[in-house]
Amino acid sequence: MYISDAVTVSAKKINFFAICMLKCVLSLKTTFQTELGQTLDLITAPPGHIDLNRFTMERYKAIVKYKTAFYSFYLPVASAMYMAGIDSEEEHSNAKHILLEMGEFFQIQDDYLDCYGDPAVTGKIGTDIQDNKCSWLVVKALEVMTPEQRSVLEACYGRKDEASVSKVKELYNALQMPKLYHTYEEESYQRLQKLIARHAQNLPHSIFLNFAKKIYKRNK
Repeated sequence: MYISDAVTVSAKKINFFAICMLKCVLSLKTTFQTELGQTLDLITAPPGHIDLNRFTMERYKAIVKYKTAFYSFYLPVASAMYMAGIDSEEEHSNAKHILLEMGEFFQIQDDYLDCYGDPAVTGKIGTDIQDNKCSWLVVKALEVMTPEQRSVLEACYGRKDEASVSKVKELYNALQMPKLYHTYEEESYQRLQKLIARHAQNLPHSIFLNFAKKIYKRNK
């Protein structure tokens, strides 16, 4: 083997080791972030303790960011970027801007489908109301409801009986939550298009656009 060949092989080994280290650090960091999100979710809505004052949009977004978006969206793309030799902090920051927004979009869809999705399509029966979950629907409803409607929500949210669950759903319908959701969905999708155009200048747009198109208007 020529010296130049040996140097090339050594450089490749070093580069592979560096990529493995970056992916390891990324995985550890994402695991920690996910645990933070899960902890925040638990202390926001502990089992058997209902406190709607904790259900704010700021807290909801923090839960979604750390519990869902980093792990489900940023981690797989960032790992692929490292494997492709893209290790620039700027490029990873740009990707993160897009993917965290996408992760929030995805979770809000999940929250909506938990209540309004067809179990025959989603494959599950939603229980966010019964489980006292800090979901987008309840947080958004709290922003627009009257004091009287809040009293109904406080009396029924987090209860297991069908009558209480039905009252919460009736309240959601009275507040036109499906309409508010579909308005959000359109605005969020347009916002994602702009983020991709702005932040993916040196990255393949198709990666992010395909993700966005795949989850846009999903029903499961």
